[in-house]
Amino acid sequence: MSRPSKARTARRLATVSAVLVAAVVAGAGPANAHTEVKGKNARALAQNVTLDFHAASESSAAGITKLEVVLPAGIVPTDITYEQGPKGWKFDTTGRGWTVSGPELTVGEDADFSVTVRQLPDVRELVFKTLQSYGDGRVDRWVELEDSADDGHGHGHPAPKLKLGPAEPGATPVAPSPTAPATTAAPADASPSGRPDPTGTPSTSRAAGEDASEDDGVSPAVWIGGGAAVALLAAGGVWWSRRRGTPSA
Repeated sequence: MSRPSKARTARRLATVSAVLVAAVVAGAGPANAHTEVKGKNARALAQNVTLDFHAASESSAAGITKLEVVLPAGIVPTDITYEQGPKGWKFDTTGRGWTVSGPELTVGEDADFSVTVRQLPDVRELVFKTLQSYGDGRVDRWVELEDSADDGHGHGHPAPKLKLGPAEPGATPVAPSPTAPATTAAPADASPSGRPDPTGTPSTSRAAGEDASEDDGVSPAVWIGGGAAVALLAAGGVWWSRRRGTPSA
């Protein structure tokens, strides 16, 4: 093979490699939009604070059917009151937080819902790990804690975070909730007395940690696409090596 031919072949391989890499990166595109939480008067020890959650639709094949939120330390399920959400959806408490679920939303439709927290804990930031389910069985795990979870291109799966302002002068913690809050569905895991289990906070933290360690939030399709790209690049390298070893006519 002449040098010009070798140069052209090398350029073609480089072009194919670039296209494959771009395709793998594009496969992670659905994770561009994040699940978010916002709240007015979100201060440490603030009482009766309404939190608004927004879950962007990430699928082009199915609609959202359920959102499960894991509560951070300092808040227990009996501190939560459901305010509003998608039509026909219901609210249920769990051992580590709550769920809102109902009829499958239209494909591409975002899910918005609100809850009121009896009192926010005395911390600077709250993290609400969230599992987002779709009608076809897909589950997006918004559970990553560190900012480094996002690679700078919107492909990470960070958990929703709420930054809290400093507590108002004189603010103090209130007594534990005496009864379970009124909801659109009977609480699933509230204790009979309505008071938080003394071991509730550690178990919640442990469960949340398990979620983060079990799944890094990256779609399996991305890993499959990456493997295919590597295999094709390896095959191209073998071909190129054989061509170089073939004596020219």
